[in-house]
Amino acid sequence: MLLSVNTLNCYECVPGTTETCTDTVKECPSPDNLCAAMTLVTYTGGSKDKEIKAKMCALARDCVEGSANFGSDKTEIVSECCTSELCNSQYVSEPKSIPNGKKCYSCEGQQCTKTLNCEGDQDYCIKSRMNIGGKIQTLKGCASKMMCSENPSVLFQTYIGSGSSCCQGDYCNSASSASAVLLLLFVSLILVLFS
Repeated sequence: MLLSVNTLNCYECVPGTTETCTDTVKECPSPDNLCAAMTLVTYTGGSKDKEIKAKMCALARDCVEGSANFGSDKTEIVSECCTSELCNSQYVSEPKSIPNGKKCYSCEGQQCTKTLNCEGDQDYCIKSRMNIGGKIQTLKGCASKMMCSENPSVLFQTYIGSGSSCCQGDYCNSASSASAVLLLLFVSLILVLFS
């Protein structure tokens, strides 16, 4: 005898290139799924650049909240999950950015000595390298714990770059030591040789 497994019905609204969508009802593919609503907001130069709102079936590990602030660019991701039929009818509001007292370095061009006041749940300093316009640039700033996990969400990697590192303590993302630079060069060389 087969046992029937109950799955949730959730609202689904995944925006395409127009950043808008229409709610539809979808039966989740797995009993492990929850209903989720997500908001992603990016800021460039202090102004809101993009706001994407979505609803979907999601696994518990995808119900996240995190932010990364590199001074001129900031990304916030907020999601809420629930466990009853069609419970994701409302979109999630973006978090309020209130300074939290933590301070990290950020970069202006090649100079990475500017003080950045962290906000909300940004309790780590972050240092990353990203390909921007064909050039590898160092980015420094503030980040929440979720952005700094060993295996950040693929969604986060788009906004924090690869090979990012985090630390706790004011201004801990200062210039790296010579040994760390040598290790990075060695790893880069290995990747180039074997890719």
